[in-house]
Amino acid sequence: MRLGSGTFAACCVVVEVLGVVLFLRGFFPAPVRSSSSSKHQAEPPAPEPSAGASSNWTKLPPPLFSKVVIVLIDALRDDFVFGSKGVKFMPYTTYLVEKGASHSFVAEAKPPTVTMPRIKALMTGSVPGFIDVVMNLNSPALLEDNVITQAKAAGKRIISYGDETWVKLFPKHFVEYDGTTSFFVSDYTEVDENVTRHLDKVLKRGDWDVLILHYLGLDHIGHVSGPSSPLIGRKLSEMDGVLMKIHTALLSEERETLLPSLLVLCGDHGMSETGGHGASSTEEVSTPLLLVSSAFERKPGDIRYPKHVQQTDLAATLAIGLGLPIPKNSVGHLLFPAIEGKPMREQLRFLHLNTVQLTKLLQENVPSFEKEPGFEQFKISERLHGNWIRLYLEENNSEVLFNLGTKVRRQYLDALKTLSLSLSRQVAQYDVYSMVVGTVVVLEVLTLLLLSIPQALSSKAELEVPLLSPVFSLLFYLTFLVLSAVHVIVCTSTESSCYLCSLSWLTAGGVMVLVSALLCAVVSALTKVLVRGKLLSKNAAHSNSRWSELDLLILLGTLGHVLSLGASSFIEEEHQTWYFLVSTLCLALCHDIYRNYLPGDDCEPQRCLHVEGGFDGATPALQDKNTSSAVLELNRGCKSPSSLGTLRGYEKWMVLASPWVILTCCRLLRSLNQTGVQWAHRPDLGHWLTSSDHKAALSVLAALSLAVIFALIQRRCSPASKVAMALGLLGVYCYRAAIGNVLFPWQQDNKDISKGILEARFVYVFVLGILFTGTKDLLKSQVVAAGFTVKTVGLWELYSGFVLLAALLLRPHNLPVLVLSLLIQTLMAKFVWKPLRHDVAEVTVMHYWFGQAFFYFQGNSNNIATVDISAGFVGLDTYVEIPAIFLTAFATYTGPVLWASHLVSFLSSEASSSSALSHAGFCYALIGSFPVSAYIILVTSLRYHLFIWSVFSPKLLYEGMHLLITAAVCVFFTAMDQTNTKS
Repeated sequence: MRLGSGTFAACCVVVEVLGVVLFLRGFFPAPVRSSSSSKHQAEPPAPEPSAGASSNWTKLPPPLFSKVVIVLIDALRDDFVFGSKGVKFMPYTTYLVEKGASHSFVAEAKPPTVTMPRIKALMTGSVPGFIDVVMNLNSPALLEDNVITQAKAAGKRIISYGDETWVKLFPKHFVEYDGTTSFFVSDYTEVDENVTRHLDKVLKRGDWDVLILHYLGLDHIGHVSGPSSPLIGRKLSEMDGVLMKIHTALLSEERETLLPSLLVLCGDHGMSETGGHGASSTEEVSTPLLLVSSAFERKPGDIRYPKHVQQTDLAATLAIGLGLPIPKNSVGHLLFPAIEGKPMREQLRFLHLNTVQLTKLLQENVPSFEKEPGFEQFKISERLHGNWIRLYLEENNSEVLFNLGTKVRRQYLDALKTLSLSLSRQVAQYDVYSMVVGTVVVLEVLTLLLLSIPQALSSKAELEVPLLSPVFSLLFYLTFLVLSAVHVIVCTSTESSCYLCSLSWLTAGGVMVLVSALLCAVVSALTKVLVRGKLLSKNAAHSNSRWSELDLLILLGTLGHVLSLGASSFIEEEHQTWYFLVSTLCLALCHDIYRNYLPGDDCEPQRCLHVEGGFDGATPALQDKNTSSAVLELNRGCKSPSSLGTLRGYEKWMVLASPWVILTCCRLLRSLNQTGVQWAHRPDLGHWLTSSDHKAALSVLAALSLAVIFALIQRRCSPASKVAMALGLLGVYCYRAAIGNVLFPWQQDNKDISKGILEARFVYVFVLGILFTGTKDLLKSQVVAAGFTVKTVGLWELYSGFVLLAALLLRPHNLPVLVLSLLIQTLMAKFVWKPLRHDVAEVTVMHYWFGQAFFYFQGNSNNIATVDISAGFVGLDTYVEIPAIFLTAFATYTGPVLWASHLVSFLSSEASSSSALSHAGFCYALIGSFPVSAYIILVTSLRYHLFIWSVFSPKLLYEGMHLLITAAVCVFFTAMDQTNTKS
C-alpha cells in the first residue's frame, strides 16, 4: 500500500501519542497506599502498651475540641501572614500569632501545588500523585480514607462553603454546602462574598461540628495581577475581618460548652512571583498554618516562632482533635504543640496511635521494613511506653515516672519523624510494565520514521507501506506469542497494581498486536535501507551532493537540545537553549547571504538568490542524495555568478539586513519576560509595563501593537476579513480597557472595572467569522478553476483568525511578542527563504525552532506555575470546561501554533513542488517526535533523581502537549496535501 509521506508521518505520530499516554500512565504512579479495604471499615484502635500490667485503655481517646472551623485561603503564602504584609493588612491575625492562644507553623506543600491535590493532602495526610495536576480540572470523588469520611462515619455534622472542589471530592458528606467555581479567575469579589454571607447565620447555630470555608479571591487576584497588586492588601484585610468574626463567635460560644473550639487558618499552596502556582519554588510551597484555641494557653512573654512542618501533618492532628482514627494512608505526624498541654498519659497515647498507624503503612509498602530505622525506634518506644504504663499504674506521682515519660515522649517524636520521612520518600511505585511497553511503542515509531527518510523525502514523497506481509509473517506471530507470555507472567506475578494488567484481555491483546506489527514494519524498513545502501555504495562515485553548514547546524542543534534535557538545570533554563539556537541560526543565515553576495575565488556562490522564484524539494541533510537529484539541482545549482544581480536595490539591502533585524527582535523579546528559575525574579520590561504606575505606557504600546498587527496581517486577506480583523483588534483593546489593563485616551483612571464579557464575545464573533471565511475558501478551492489562489487566501485567513484570537488571549504586555513574531515571519518569508531558495525541510525546521523560541518569549517555562489560566476565562461568565481548557492551551502554545499554521500557509502559496506539504508534514513529525522519544528514555533512567517531581515531571507533561500539537499539525498537513492532490 502506497502512502504519502505526510499521511504516513501523521499516522506514526498518532500511534506515538498512544505510546506516550501509556508511558505517562505508568510513570505518574500511585502514591503509597494501605492494602486495607477502601470502604473505610472501622478497625479497633491499637491498645495501650503494657509490660506485665493490664491496661484498660483500648478505645480511641475522646475528642479534644467540640467544634472545628477550617478557613482555607487559596494561594495564601506564608509571608502574607508572618511577613510585613501580615503586619500591615492582617493586624488581628498578627495579634493571634504573636500574643494569642495559638500555635503557628509554616507548612510545606509538595508539588504539584494546585488546589485539588493539596486538599487531598490536607484531609488524607498522603502525598497525592503528580498526575493529580491534570485531575485538578475535574476532581473525582475521593475514595481514599480521609478525615471528612471518618468524621461523617462518626456522626459529625459537616458544612462546606466555598470552592466546589470539596463537594466533588466528598459528595454526600456535607449536611449543607454552597460551592463556588475555582476556575473563573476574573472574579475575586463575589466568589468570596458568597462564602462570607453565610457566616452570621451559621455561627449562631449549634447544629454543626465541622465548618469548612474555602476562599478563592486571593488566588484569583494572583492569577490576574500577581502578588504585588494593591488588590492583595485589600483581600488580606477582608480575610482578617473574617477571622476576627469567627474567632469572636467561637470564644463567646465556648462559655456554654465543656470543650474548647479549634480555628484552623491555612493555605492550600502559595503564589509565585508571577502570581501562578503548580511548581516547587519557595513561594509556592510555603503556606501558613495557624491553630487557634483557648486550649493553647500562652504565658506572658511566651514567644512562639513559626515551626516548619509538612502539610500532610494536619490530617493526623485533626483526627486526634476530633477523636477520630488517623487516615490509614497518612504519612504525616501529629503536631505535638496541639497536645502538649494534656496529661502525660494522654500525650503518649496520642503519639502511640500515630506511630502504630505509620508503622502499619510502612509494613505494607516497604518489603524490608524491619531494617528501617523508624521501625526500630518504634519498637524501642513501645517497650519503654509499656514500662511507663506499668510504673504509672503502680504509683501516680514520682520524679522517675516523669523522667521516664519525658524519655518515651522524645523517643516517640523521633520515631514519628523518621517514619514520616521514610514513607514520604516512598511516594511513588512506578508501573514499570506500562512504562516499558509505552517506551517500546515510542521507540518503534521513531525508528520507523528515521528509516523511512529516504523514501519520504524523495521527489515522489511516497512510501510503500507493507500492511499484510508483516501481519502474516513468522516474526509477527513469534513476537506476539512472546509478548503474550510476558504479559501473563507479569500480570500473575506482580504484587503492585499495573495498568495494562487491569485492562481487558482483548484490549491488552490489541496493544501486543500493535507492538508486534510495528516491530515487523521496522525490520522490513531496515532491510530495504540495507539493500538500498549496498546499491548506493556501488554508485558512490557518482554522488556529488554534500551537507551545507545550515544542515549541520540543524542536525547538531537538534541533537544538542535533546542531550541537554538530561540535566535539571538545562530543563529549568531551556529557554536559553532555544534563544541560543535561533540566534545561531540567524548568524548562519547571515553568513549564507554574505557568502552569496561576496563569492569566493571560484566565483560560484552556493545558492541562487532570487526573490520572485519559488522553492521545492527536500534537504540533502536528511534524504538519500540520489533519490531526487533533479529536485536538488533546482535548489543548489547556480547558473549566474552574480548572486544578487537580479535583486533591486531596496530588496538587496533588505536581504542583507534581515538576519540582523531578526536577531535584534529576538534580543528585545528576551528582555520582555524573564523566565526559567535562576533569573525569573529579576525585573524585566513586562513587570515594568504591568505596574500601575506605567498603565499609560502600556496603553500606548498595546494600541501601537494592535495597529502593527493589522498592517502585517491584512495584506493577503479578503476585504470582508480586513474589516472583521480591524473591528476585532479594536474589540481587543476595548476588552483590555474594560478589565482595567489599559486606558482610553479620554480616561484618567479606569475605576469602573468589569469582567469584559461583552467585549470579549464581540471579538469572538469576528474570530469565528474569519475562520469560517477561511474554511469556506478552502472548500471552494476544490471546485473552482482558480482553486490555488482561493486556497492560499483561505489558509491565510485561517492564520489571521488564529492571530486575532492570540491578540485577545495574550496579556497586553505580551502583544509585542505577537507583533515581532509576525514581523520575523514576514522578513523570513520575503527576504530569506525565497531569495536563498531554502528547501522544504530547512524551512520546516526553522519554523519549528522559532515556534519553540516564541513559546518561551511569551514568558512560559517548564514550570506549571507559568501557565496563564486566566486566558481560559476570557469572555466566559461561568466555568465551562471544554472552552476553558482549549483557550488556556491555545494561549500557552500560541508561539508553536502560529508558526506551524504560518508554515502551512507559506508552503501552500510559495512552493513550486506538489510534494512540499508532504515533505513538511514528515519533517515536522520527525523533529517533533525526536525530543519526546529521547526524553522518555532520559526520564526513565532518572526516575529516582532528586528533582524528578519538581523539574523532570512538569517537563514531561509539556513534552506530551508538544507531541499532541505535532500530531494536530501533521493531520492538518495531510488534509491540505489531500486537497492539493484533488485539485
